[in-house]
Amino acid sequence: MNPTVSIQIVTYNSAKDIEECLNAVRQQTYPIQDIIVIDNASTDGTVERVRAYVEQTHANNIHLVANSTNTGFAPAHNQGIRSTQSDYVLVLNPDVQLGTEYVERLVGIMEQRPEVGSATGLLILKSSPDVVDSTGIVMNGIWRAFDRGAGEPASRWRESGEVFGVSGAAAMYRRKMIEELSMDGEFFDADFFAYKEDVDVAWRANLLGWKAYYCAEAVATHERGWKKGSRHTQPLFIRRYSYINRYKMIYKNLSGARWMKHLPKLLAYELASNGYMLLREPKVLGAWKDFFDKMPELQKKRREIQRRRLME
Repeated sequence: MNPTVSIQIVTYNSAKDIEECLNAVRQQTYPIQDIIVIDNASTDGTVERVRAYVEQTHANNIHLVANSTNTGFAPAHNQGIRSTQSDYVLVLNPDVQLGTEYVERLVGIMEQRPEVGSATGLLILKSSPDVVDSTGIVMNGIWRAFDRGAGEPASRWRESGEVFGVSGAAAMYRRKMIEELSMDGEFFDADFFAYKEDVDVAWRANLLGWKAYYCAEAVATHERGWKKGSRHTQPLFIRRYSYINRYKMIYKNLSGARWMKHLPKLLAYELASNGYMLLREPKVLGAWKDFFDKMPELQKKRREIQRRRLME
């Protein structure tokens, strides 16, 4: 029997994207066992649109979960993961449209390589199909994560291979890895709400010896809601999560003394970036209250991660 795959999509005011996203999911060359749509209290008619879509298409493998509040990206995806038992889980943004062979390509790679716990394809920008959105996640020496290849010509990224991690916009995860990484029933750290939860998972997976893989033949388009120059249009609480989650991630996952060689560069960056925040976005720095309020939980998570770790 073929390995089973479920696809889960977390929506929040995603009415304009969800039908196109679901159409692409249903056109996959690989059979999809379950399609889970977890809606985080949308106010733009997303839930009604999904219900109408299911009724019109008779897609009995689409299951809608309508949350009464916005629980956040990470907690909602944890909901979806707990609701299925498939061998693989594809975490998908509603503004992503998968190429028809996306799932088939990734499952093929992961079945050939059991050490690979996560995989992604070539994500290109919907507005510029020859430009890369992401080919995975990279992390530099001061623990800043980036979408690999973002903004570059897609023609430069035709070679598949291992990467540090995969973007949560269209990420395939192996169930065995999900189970190994999960703590207290959470795969994604629910405290992250949104942003950098995929980087945190990638880091933890590396510590446990799992590999991540980029397959250039699996292609998807991404509209990407947070466009360059639009940061200040984001709600304050979202900007705070985006800022503080990096520090939470570092606190939980970093250990050993090798990081000391990066200390001068790290201090220079922190002085510059936090100086900017102090001058231009001082309210974002209020996120440190949440960091210290959550310190007992962070310490517990850190102890468990460091206990499990296999690699420096």
